[in-house]
Amino acid sequence: MARDRRDKYYWKAKDEGYRSRASYKLFQINGKHHIIKEGDTVVDLGAAPGGWLEVAKEISGGRVVGVDLKRISPIEGVETVMGDITADRTIEKILGLVGQGGADVVICDAAPNLSGNWSLDHARSIDLTRSALGCAKKILKPNGHFVVKVFQGDMFNQFLEEVRDNFAFTRSYSPQASRSQSAEIYIVGKKFLTSPVRRGSEFEVEIKELGSSGDGAVLIDNFVVFVKGVELGDRVRIKVQDVKPNFAFAEVIKRLE
Repeated sequence: MARDRRDKYYWKAKDEGYRSRASYKLFQINGKHHIIKEGDTVVDLGAAPGGWLEVAKEISGGRVVGVDLKRISPIEGVETVMGDITADRTIEKILGLVGQGGADVVICDAAPNLSGNWSLDHARSIDLTRSALGCAKKILKPNGHFVVKVFQGDMFNQFLEEVRDNFAFTRSYSPQASRSQSAEIYIVGKKFLTSPVRRGSEFEVEIKELGSSGDGAVLIDNFVVFVKGVELGDRVRIKVQDVKPNFAFAEVIKRLE
């Protein structure tokens, strides 16, 4: 008997009418991290055969768009795009469906074709997830959310940092519905950042204002950055440590004369 046919989530999906056992992964991710809410516009990248599309539509009840290189069998209330997520033409098609304002949520449960060579498969997984992140950055609304499947390996932490640079909240999560022997894990990014600064950015500034807590407050392209341990009139080089949707925190790395 095939592995899937011994799996309780396989039978659960059959009994409850979902296309894939993977449907329960999205239910569990959403239950933990509240990625999709009622009325959200959701885009699913690498969506075939459509298990996550069914769940996204059920949770949001709003506009749901599935994108894949393969044709996706119709799902009531769901729109689909056949195309490569790295192609500008595909991005234009997606925005044509969700509107130029973008999507509230981008999800991706796609996996590369597996070769059996773990190093190669991990590299392919990271390449695919980077493509998903690149697409998400083009179609997400400010403060939108992102979920992507990744295979664990030596490049995982680097990719996690890339997601962290673009979202105010980033976590990795393994839903119960993932098979125990699987190396897959999901990265959850919440509150997409569209600010002009990123973690690790450095700037030379003069402290002209203090915030209510006494920290320095500077504007960088009209975005507020708070700096600890400074006084009015100080000229300093700062490094951004953390970025939130409406402000950032930085530390002094050099005092300037």
